Amino acid sequence: MRLSRRAVLSAGLAVAGWPAWAQTDDKWGARRGYPESRSSFERLPEFRVGNYSGGHERNIRHHVIHARDRSAAWSDAPVNDFRYRSGLSQTSPDAYLEQWPVTGLLIARDHQILFERYRFERQPAMRLQSWSMAKSVTSLLLGICLDRGLMASFDDLAARYVPELAGTLHGETSLRHLSNMCSGADVVHARDNAVLYPGALLGRDPDIARTVAGWNRRSEPAGTRFNYNELCALTLGMVIRRATGGSLSTFAEQALWQPLGAEASATWFTDARGAEFNSIGFAARLRDWARLGQLVAQRGRGPDGRAIVSEAWINECTSWSEADAPVRHGRVRLTQGYKALFWHARPDGSRPAMHGHHGQRVLIDLSSRTVLVHTAVDQDGAWEHELLDMFDAATRL
Repeated sequence: MRLSRRAVLSAGLAVAGWPAWAQTDDKWGARRGYPESRSSFERLPEFRVGNYSGGHERNIRHHVIHARDRSAAWSDAPVNDFRYRSGLSQTSPDAYLEQWPVTGLLIARDHQILFERYRFERQPAMRLQSWSMAKSVTSLLLGICLDRGLMASFDDLAARYVPELAGTLHGETSLRHLSNMCSGADVVHARDNAVLYPGALLGRDPDIARTVAGWNRRSEPAGTRFNYNELCALTLGMVIRRATGGSLSTFAEQALWQPLGAEASATWFTDARGAEFNSIGFAARLRDWARLGQLVAQRGRGPDGRAIVSEAWINECTSWSEADAPVRHGRVRLTQGYKALFWHARPDGSRPAMHGHHGQRVLIDLSSRTVLVHTAVDQDGAWEHELLDMFDAATRL
């Protein structure tokens, strides 16, 4: 009997111990209803859809951030036949969704939803995981603290608010340098997360405070260069908790989530002591991610026109002083800048963005007040170039 090429390949993969999706062409687990894994951060792609839309909450400690009974309403204003140019061809958001592993895509402006789609059987009521977009949520909370005088200055040292960090590397770093990922710590994101995550989130007794205080290897003075890592945001989380006298989740609920008019509860991962692992782990509905983007697009004003975070903080997040020189556009990456836990696609600060692992994005255009929310389960391929082309076109709708 002559075997087909597919059968031979499948047999070879099975012998080699490859995962089930590789043997069945079911990479994302559709045939099994997008399963969730029992381990915290399962790496196999077949579990990502389920884990990123609720599965993680059943395996990782978290706090709940409650919404009010009544949310700020969106108006549906769908744009028919939305097309844009990417490369040499005209295409559409639906064609983009057919090509890339995207779970949700939403485009909004001025509380109107222009485009909204879900794939992989995800639903609007599902909370979608953000990964590092949680850092930008932390930035908004930091700005609210500064607005309220809970912290005196963006240039204060962290130890001013967390005295037990006095004499440690992160305690002797300013809030500005922590927010800009310029702490000077000898930490490499790709290398050291294998130590940080067990110690501060996933181990038998994870403790953020212990992990931050104990990381004292320095590679250069603070403020020297951009070095993206989890410890900077975790230190800021410690500062916010101490300044507010409670958890980040409680403060976020009272000062951000409910005033924002969120339509549903959000969740945030914690360590064993209830401290939020605020580098990642904030999950919310797609429309609520869009509400956060609109808050920035409206320069800190909520749906009722009242300031939730000050315009001064939005201006701080979208501009660079001499003290911010290492994170200017072009210094971080050729086409990217960074400031106060936001990424920037333009040197004038008009395109701030929240970025997360595996393609999580909230893109914001300050000039047109347009917001695009993108949740996904993988980041391989040239999808981001096309996404930016789509967003450029959306700002002109």
